[in-house]
Amino acid sequence: MSATTHTDVLIIGGGGTGLAAAIEAAELGRQVILLEKNAETGGSTSWSVGSITATGTPHQRKANIQDSADAHFEDMEKHAGALAPRDNLALRRILVDNTADMIDWLMKLGVVFVGPEEEPPHRVARMHNVVPNSRSFAYHLTRRCRDLRVDLRLNTATQRIVLEGDRAIGVEATLPDGTLHTFIARRGIVLASGDYSAAADLKAQLANPEVALVDAINTTATGDGHRMAMALGGSVVNGDIVRGPIMRFLAPTRANLLQRLPPTKIIAQLIAWSAKWLPQWILRPFLMSFLTTAVSPSTDLYREGGVLINKNGQRFTNELDKPNKEMAKQPERIGWIVMDSTVAKKFSAWPYYISTAPGVAYAYLDDYRRNRPDIFHYSPTLEGLATSMGVATHALAETIAQYNQDDRGARPAIAQGPFYALGPIKSYVVFTDGGLKVTDKLEVLRTDDQVIPGLYAAGSAGQGGLLLEGHGHHLGWAFISGRIAGRAAAHYQG
Repeated sequence: MSATTHTDVLIIGGGGTGLAAAIEAAELGRQVILLEKNAETGGSTSWSVGSITATGTPHQRKANIQDSADAHFEDMEKHAGALAPRDNLALRRILVDNTADMIDWLMKLGVVFVGPEEEPPHRVARMHNVVPNSRSFAYHLTRRCRDLRVDLRLNTATQRIVLEGDRAIGVEATLPDGTLHTFIARRGIVLASGDYSAAADLKAQLANPEVALVDAINTTATGDGHRMAMALGGSVVNGDIVRGPIMRFLAPTRANLLQRLPPTKIIAQLIAWSAKWLPQWILRPFLMSFLTTAVSPSTDLYREGGVLINKNGQRFTNELDKPNKEMAKQPERIGWIVMDSTVAKKFSAWPYYISTAPGVAYAYLDDYRRNRPDIFHYSPTLEGLATSMGVATHALAETIAQYNQDDRGARPAIAQGPFYALGPIKSYVVFTDGGLKVTDKLEVLRTDDQVIPGLYAAGSAGQGGLLLEGHGHHLGWAFISGRIAGRAAAHYQG
């Protein structure tokens, strides 16, 4: 029989959602235990770009932007497009009504934002970008949790929800030493366990087999909360909506300058000041360290003449027709973008960029040469390029020769040396949008729409059919829903 620990509130997951929930419950005077299976807090929040779309913020007011939650609500439908009829309007309303308070709350904790930036079809600028990086969220929220004496249990994996009658009263978890332990909550439990982007079985079951084996950006996002709630009769809404496969350059093996900066408030404020007042020629090298990390290449590269080559040195797809899906089927699911000097010259200046981040800057080929030598390949000959890439020399030369003979439409031949390649590039699932069905109080529902007493879900685990298209909505929902669920669990009396 496993040992048992009692507390008031249990939080499952230590990403942005779970940390927000823990803070809210602890500030209400509750004893809080947070269980996180990884060695540090942050979860998918720390993998994100760090954008939050919000209205009524100090940044908007300073920029004299007139905006409202109602306008934001309407614009979210434009982002959703054909999926709009599937949206959970009650949760959308909760999201847009709470963005201003959320930004104020994060800023009081020490998080610093720049912006806002425009992102059509939003009618005004709403996108706020965190500085110096997305690790700032976990840094400041974790510090607040420790100030409030939240019991953070790292390397602790939760397996099962414990019931008493039909009420969720606790969980069974594996401690760092491998022993089984039971945690009992006198009040509520919050599932803040993230999505299932790294769970092949759930992706196959809820989405489709095509994405099941595609790797996730966050390899530990295995849908643990989804599984535990489904075992009690919970259901997943919009489980087929998967952001991926999406092609991105492999992340650098070493952290760049931007990623190494400690996300303290004073450093963030200095960066925010610099972004506003320093000339671009000083800022640009700093920005490029961000824009040449694990980002997606522009599809213009393919339209203007770049071709995709796999590990065997072969072209495997029509680059203009959803190449991301074919990339996921290649050896090791990786490839390279090959181009000649004509295309390379074109992508050395506006309007032809390799990558971008909304409202930040644009990166060109020379930026990759300077900042990502690990994925930048160059040679006067195709044979030399193949050697640099690590693919079969003869196979690449034969592939390009065949491509030049094919009907390429308006695309030019790859004929003018020197030759260039960027990669490896890989197909990933960035996130899944299927969330447990919940009430507008974030109580978890069974398939018969009956509440599972004492059990709440937030963030990706509690997305409940809410559509979060566009930048900055997933993070907004993470913090807003986490705070709401944390307060609800603290007030629950059974």
